[in-house]
Amino acid sequence: MKTFTVGQVARRSGVGIETVRFYERHGLLDEPERRASGYRQYGDDDVAVLRFIRRAKRLGFTLKEIKALLALRLDGSATRSDVRAQATAKIADIGAKIRDLHRMREALSVLTAACHGDGPATGCPILESLNNPDGDGAGDDITPPAEE
Repeated sequence: MKTFTVGQVARRSGVGIETVRFYERHGLLDEPERRASGYRQYGDDDVAVLRFIRRAKRLGFTLKEIKALLALRLDGSATRSDVRAQATAKIADIGAKIRDLHRMREALSVLTAACHGDGPATGCPILESLNNPDGDGAGDDITPPAEE
């Protein structure tokens, strides 16, 4: 079996050296055996795991979710239904985030429309909304001023 240094495994998997160590500390990547010199030695399986993590992160999975997916990958009794359930839950999570982003965009659009952009910052509807202790800063409590 060919072994790699931390730098080599990082390059092969497309992540940084500190990322490799981070995943080890968080239990996503098994701590590798060490050579007599004390250097860590990684194998092709480690490269595959790091690539798996990188791709899962691009799909929006959290480290906790990735850890669960990695466990399913190694669990001989896991089913496709188990994996599908994880993906379905992530789709629902992404949908909720999209709805939140749309709400934030709409609120900010209302605030931006309420600010004419002329004059001093004092009294700016955007700043007033963010400064309002009763509001959430999302513009829900702002009504645009009448046109002058």
